This record gives sequence, C-alpha cells and structure tokens, in this order.
Amino acid sequence: MFDGKAFVRTLTTSPGVYRYYDAGGALLYVGKAANLRKRVGNYFLKPRMEPRIASMVAQIARAETTVTRTEAEALLLESQLIKQLRPRYNILLRDDKSYPYIYLSSEDTYPRLGFHRGARKARGHYFGPFPSAWAVRESLDAMQKLFRVRQCEDSTFRNRSRPCLQYQIGRCTAPCVGYISPDDYARDVRHARMFLEGRSSAVIEECSEAMEAASQALEFERAAALRDQVAVLRKLQAQHHVKGASADMDVIACCVEGGIACVSVLFFRNGLSRGSRDFHPRLPLDADAPDVLEQFIAQYYVDRPVPDELVLSAPIASREALGAALKERCGHTVVIKHAVRGERARFRDLAVRNASAALLSQLSSRKHLAERFEALARLLEMDEPPRRIECFDISHTRGEATVASCVVFGPEGPEKSRYRRFHIRGITPGDDYAAMHQALMRRFRKLAEGEGERPDLLLIDGGRGQVRQAQEVFTELGLSGLCVIGVAKGPGRRAGEENLVIASSGRILHPGTASPALHLIDAVRDEAHRFAIHGHRKRREKARERSVLEDVPGVGPRRRAALLRAFGGLHGVEAAGVEELMAVGGIHRNLAERIYAALHG
Repeated sequence: MFDGKAFVRTLTTSPGVYRYYDAGGALLYVGKAANLRKRVGNYFLKPRMEPRIASMVAQIARAETTVTRTEAEALLLESQLIKQLRPRYNILLRDDKSYPYIYLSSEDTYPRLGFHRGARKARGHYFGPFPSAWAVRESLDAMQKLFRVRQCEDSTFRNRSRPCLQYQIGRCTAPCVGYISPDDYARDVRHARMFLEGRSSAVIEECSEAMEAASQALEFERAAALRDQVAVLRKLQAQHHVKGASADMDVIACCVEGGIACVSVLFFRNGLSRGSRDFHPRLPLDADAPDVLEQFIAQYYVDRPVPDELVLSAPIASREALGAALKERCGHTVVIKHAVRGERARFRDLAVRNASAALLSQLSSRKHLAERFEALARLLEMDEPPRRIECFDISHTRGEATVASCVVFGPEGPEKSRYRRFHIRGITPGDDYAAMHQALMRRFRKLAEGEGERPDLLLIDGGRGQVRQAQEVFTELGLSGLCVIGVAKGPGRRAGEENLVIASSGRILHPGTASPALHLIDAVRDEAHRFAIHGHRKRREKARERSVLEDVPGVGPRRRAALLRAFGGLHGVEAAGVEELMAVGGIHRNLAERIYAALHG
C-alpha cells in the first residue's frame, strides 16, 4: 500500500509537477505546485477530503514528481502532460482542433487569399484565428466582393487560358490572364490586408480620395465603383463597431452544472469580432467554474496564439502564475482579469449567457440520452446501463473495397476518437459473413491478449448469420460473457421495426417503434453504417484512381508519365503492342512485354 505521508517527507519545497498512478500503472492525476511538499501533503495529511479527492487517493499506488525552476514553468509542464497523457481525474479539454486562419501569400506577383488550417510555415500573412471554418469562409466571401483578390489555388491560376466564373460575376479581376496590372492588383491586395488588420477607416479614406480623383478626371464608371465599395465598407465598419472590441482579447465564461461544464469563448482581433465557440471539457467530480477556467486556459493556449487580454467570468487562484506562463510562451504580456466595466463587462455577460444556454442544451440532450441507456438496460435485462457500446457494420460495392466499421458509444454519446475501420482482404468478394468474422477477429484478438477495453454491449448489423460469426470468433479466442445483439431488418425493412437477435439465448425481441431503447440502438447502428460507407467510398475511389501501370515492376513515375503522354492516356497504352511500347524512351523489350502482359491479363 502506498505510504503518502512518508512520500511527502521526501519532497522538496521547490515548484514542480506531481503525478499519481494506480496499481496497474495508469495515470490518475497530474498537478502543479508552487511548493511540492505543501501541495502534495494536502492529499495525505488532511483528515477530511472531498469525495473526488478521496476516491482518487484511495487508488494511488505510486507517485512521481518533476522539479521546475518557477511556478509558471510548472504550469506549462502540467498543461502539456494533461494534453498528452489524458489523466482520468484531470479536467480535460476534448475539442482540440486547430483553428482556421485567412492566409495572404506574399511572394507571388499576384498574391492569393485563402483558407488555412494547420502549421503556418508558408511565407505570407495570417489573419485570425477564427472560431470556425464558417467564419473564415464568410469573411472570404466579403473580401471577394470588396477587393476582388483571387482565391483560386496556384495550380489553377498558372494554367488558366481564359477568365473563370468569378471574373464573370464581378468577384475577381482575372489576373491569371492579365486583365489587371500588377500595380493595380497590388493596391487591391494592400487594401485587403489593411481591412483584415482592422484599418478599415484608412481604406475608406483612400477609396474616397480615389473616388474624388476619378470624378474630377471624368472617369465616372470608376468613381461609381469606388462609391459602392466605400458604402459597403462603411456598412461593415458599423457592424464591427457594434460587435467589436478595442483590443485583441478573448472573453471566456464557464458554467458548471450536473457534472458537466461549458466554456464559451468570444474572440476579438484587431478591434473586430471573430465570433464565438463553445467547449465541453471532461470533468472529474466536484469541479467548479474557477478550476475549469484555469485548466482550460492552461491547456488551450499551449499551442495557440495568445491575445493581449483575457477577460474571465470568475476569478482564478493562479492568475499571476498563469499570466507569467503565457508571457513566457508567447513573448508578450497577457493581462488576465474578471472585474471589468463598460464594453468588457457587456462582452463578459454575453459570454456567460452563451455558456449557460449551451450548457442547458447539453444537459437536456444528456438527460434524454441517459433515459435511453436505462431503457436499453431494462429491455436487455442488464443489471446496469452499459458504459461502452460497440457496433460493427460492413460496406462494399458488389464485393469491391470491403470495409468494416466499429463505432463506440458511451453515456455521453459517440466517442469518435475510439472509432476504427478495418480494410477486409483475402475473402471471397461479397462474403459478408467472412468480412464480419475477419473484422471481429482483428478487434477482439487484442482483448484476448489482455489489451484494449471490453464492451458492455456488442451490436452486430445483421441477423442470426452475422451473430453466429461473433460467437465463432469468441469461441476461437476463448472469450466469454460478452453481450452480443444482432440488429436485423424488420418487415418491409422499415426503420423502427428492427428485430433484435439475442446471441446467448437465440431469442428475438421486437421492441417496436416507440421504444427508447430501439431508438438508441438505431442511432448507434446508423452511425456504424455511415462510418463504414464513408470508409468504403474513400477506399474505392483511391483504388479506381490507381493506375495499373503502378503495379508493373520497373515502371516508375517518369516512365509512367512518358507512356501516358506518348499514347494519350491509359486506353492508348492498352491498345499499343510491344513494338510500339518499345518506341517510348526508356522502355526496353523485357519491360515492354511486362507492361503488355499486365494490361492484357
């Protein structure tokens, strides 16, 4: 048994990070401390602890510490370990998608504006981050109408011989075919960049002066176009004045209720509103809003740009250490505050309302889902609702590119990070039973070897034949006690009339269209079906895009390109004889014969 008091006596008073493990070596918790001995001692020297802490401490079998130079360094290390190792008892930010940007290239004669997500390695200017892809595309749409800077890919731009549809509808100036001079295009690019940087007033001023000059030069069409552009810019500026802020800042609000949390973030950059986004972190028991805010900020800004200011809905204990850690990471001072007035108080209240509304929606959805899980447990006569449901499905087109899917559902819905696909090989095309047998064998072989999680309920899309495959797999692997249900089509194959085949007894249940349990089963089965079809289509398209020539030894990319160019495509190569193939540079007789044999079976 782990002696926590003895462990505490060995610790230093320096700042650092501590980690707790259970008897199986699984990581329970990662924490940071300004004083390791004092902080860790709180877990083992206090007579009374919160239920969450007591439950965790009872499982501790081993503890480790890492000493750091400062508390800020400890905070950064803690957030990195939480994101990397995902401990059971930590607050965990689950939505970890990278944020999109607007990208403006800088090395081209005619730069392009475009959508960007991922590493910012290409030379140019990046504007954002934006809370969603929709927000980026909406902004790009406005930019097309205002400044008519091209958004096509460079490969498309270099190969145009005539203007595209964007020119025809007035959203591009057709630089691809020289319809605009580099100087005029550079002016449009400069205005677009100024607008994205929040300097819309300067753009309006320049356009107004150009409008006056065009009018005095009797260039009335140009003056009218500039007038319309100024009108649209003023309208957008007025909208952003209402929605925007006077600084680069994120406004972060958190609401916690019923064991779940919602963090809502409003983004402001260059005085413009970039929209909002909601997050639902995974919570341990008894976490409160300040704890969630602190962990959210520490994890969220580890690998993202940090604004100058963070406005919070509640005070956090480690505000100074967190500010120092963020400054160390991003290189500029980050002000963190919650007591604000004026426009900041208005934005903070708006973020709180957003978080509260999203949390209410999540609670309603979770309650509805919990009722379905309970109904499923009653229908299947289980002692308690299942914690992990897996469902398998098979998809193919006449036996081509067969793919099996495995989706996982828990009490909070689909757990997409646990989804798996299996590319089925070595079976008779169209043999669904063999495909299911192979997929189940590959999934449960690891479980038989002591790896992976055991499902509480296994759903198979199919009837008795498919269920029999599962039983055969479990017999081969020596697994027992798994609850297996086949989901078979009912009369007329109508939704809601499915029959449930119980593997253990052979019974068939007919829950009916009003059954909440069947609604849950249908939702899981439909998700498995969708996931399988998507994987099958990708595999099929990839197979059809692959050239037969790629499988011929000695035919690399250059020879393949030379053959296709010489004969005008694969059909021409197929129609060619050995002597004609030899006429292509680099193709000797033996290789020509191999190519001919590969193309003619």
